[in-house]
Amino acid sequence: MPAVLNLKPEEVDSNEKRSRYTVCVIGCGQKGILYANAFAEAGFSVICTDADPTIIKKVAKGKTPSSQPQVETKLKSHLNSGQISVSNERKKAVTQSDVIIVAIGAKVDEQKKTDFSQIVSACKQVGAALQKGSMVIYGGIASIGFTEGTVKETLENTSGFKVGQDFGLAYNPILSAEASLANLELMVAASDQTSLNAASIILRTITKKIKEIGDVKMAETATLFTVAKQDANRALSNELSVFCENAKIDYFKVLKLLDLKDPSFWPTIVEEENRNEAYLLLDGAENLNAKLRLPALARQINEDMVKHAVNLTADALRGGGKPLRRAKVAVLGTANPNTATGIFVKMIELKGAKPTLYDPISKMGPQEWRVVKTSLNEAVEGTDCIVILTGQEQFKNLNLKKLKALMKSPSVIVDLIGIFEPERVEAEGFIYCGLGRGTDKK
Repeated sequence: MPAVLNLKPEEVDSNEKRSRYTVCVIGCGQKGILYANAFAEAGFSVICTDADPTIIKKVAKGKTPSSQPQVETKLKSHLNSGQISVSNERKKAVTQSDVIIVAIGAKVDEQKKTDFSQIVSACKQVGAALQKGSMVIYGGIASIGFTEGTVKETLENTSGFKVGQDFGLAYNPILSAEASLANLELMVAASDQTSLNAASIILRTITKKIKEIGDVKMAETATLFTVAKQDANRALSNELSVFCENAKIDYFKVLKLLDLKDPSFWPTIVEEENRNEAYLLLDGAENLNAKLRLPALARQINEDMVKHAVNLTADALRGGGKPLRRAKVAVLGTANPNTATGIFVKMIELKGAKPTLYDPISKMGPQEWRVVKTSLNEAVEGTDCIVILTGQEQFKNLNLKKLKALMKSPSVIVDLIGIFEPERVEAEGFIYCGLGRGTDKK
């Protein structure tokens, strides 16, 4: 197995040469699959592994947690060609690999405290099977000091090797879940030049946009600040959209007037991307006895938007002379109980509503979550209200006339992502309610 710690660019300047190297991706979540697809496209052999056997089975069948269909299409293609393989034997996969990508993020418990146990467990297994000359890249978003502290110490203690001498270690956070890493500028940081050089050469095979940083803690801080900025922008947009509802002003028309195209200034109930990572900075501040009042408030505002969605739905139904209790509500969103969609479904159930859920991308069926329906018509038929929580392409092109014929009258649409103009929906005979859509009609 060729050593990559002292890799030279000319050793991986073609797909044929890259085929001699194997990349192990640990963690088959959204970002892990992005890494797997990117390295497979570049010509590397890729092994995907995850601690959850259910996820392993799904990935082996070409199923992904991504909301972008092209990600799944690429995965299936690489599985069929043998470029990507899937294994539940993590240590064996590490032993066979030259580059190990740890694509596992911190979890957040019910008390909003971050839990790093899965990352530590993965690093222990990597260290126990690590080969000399290998390169380890931490691809999650790290708290300040985490990479050179917990990750480095765990790998060195379990392997008996030293970073920069026996194996490489670099930090490579991915902030945006694009369909392809080739479109992103990737930050790569390492505390020693040998690791930084090797990681940069490896990552340049999947994107030409690489920003090298010799201070890992600085890179971790910059990444967390970026997350905090996104969260604060989203909180401000959510607050202003609620203001517009009360002031009977259309928030989206204000955005057009101001020509604001920053996606983080678009109000939304669903803000799963980097949601957990926002707590890393808050936890770090608490450990340092420093108060970060604005980021903490922004996080709380964004978390509370699900409650606002429930209130909007109740108000819209009330406008049609129906209570939320016992109302049949079709939710168009993400079929995952742990997302904002899942929380919304649980909250309206507690208030007595009878929800159905449709997600055109997810392969989850009623046997896994009873509210899930396998077709849009099945989810909508006989309902009082449709709530749109995510912007999949199919939802942007709904046949409103056909859907209304399936629903009870009066029919209600609650648009929580701003994909429909109110006038268009009302022209089809619906009662319309939308996030940020203040109107004179009640």
